Amino acid sequence: MRIISKYSKFTPYLYFLAMIAYWFTDVNRAEGISAYPILLFGIPFVWQLIRPSKKLNFSLGIVFVCLSSYLILAYLFDALHIVEITDRVKRFLILGGFFVLGNFIMSLWMIRNSIKKEFS
Repeated sequence: MRIISKYSKFTPYLYFLAMIAYWFTDVNRAEGISAYPILLFGIPFVWQLIRPSKKLNFSLGIVFVCLSSYLILAYLFDALHIVEITDRVKRFLILGGFFVLGNFIMSLWMIRNSIKKEFS
């Protein structure tokens, strides 16, 4: 149990790195070499794994909570049919919904970890 609790703080970073790797491979198949700048998004998460920083951790958590909240609102607007969306986008929304929910949960987990470090 100690091992799980010791390494559970790395779960959000590994999740976001996995999502960046998935995004990179998906775009790389379609676009080719122009997908390589996507890998730059992984730098802050790799940095957190190597040299954890409270400020960077909290900043990443807040940024991704805001982005995820924005995407959750987009899903609500789609569900309420406030904005018209094409069929291609609707197909993407099903898979993207899992990513948005996962991003929101992992962002809250990062904020919780940084608050827990701050008060302990």
